[in-house]
Amino acid sequence: MPMVGKQAPFFEAAAYHKGKFTSVKLEDYKGQWVMLCFYPGDFTFV
Repeated sequence: MPMVGKQAPFFEAAAYHKGKFTSVKLEDYKGQWVMLCFYPGDFTFV
């Protein structure tokens, strides 16, 4: 289970970047600082 202050598990997710949909993998940023943000309401009609 992910915990605050611990290393994030590797994952792959869909993303919208520079006008197009793409796939993002955490391992693409290995060795760099990364901030993960989650907005459960994005791209929904809530």
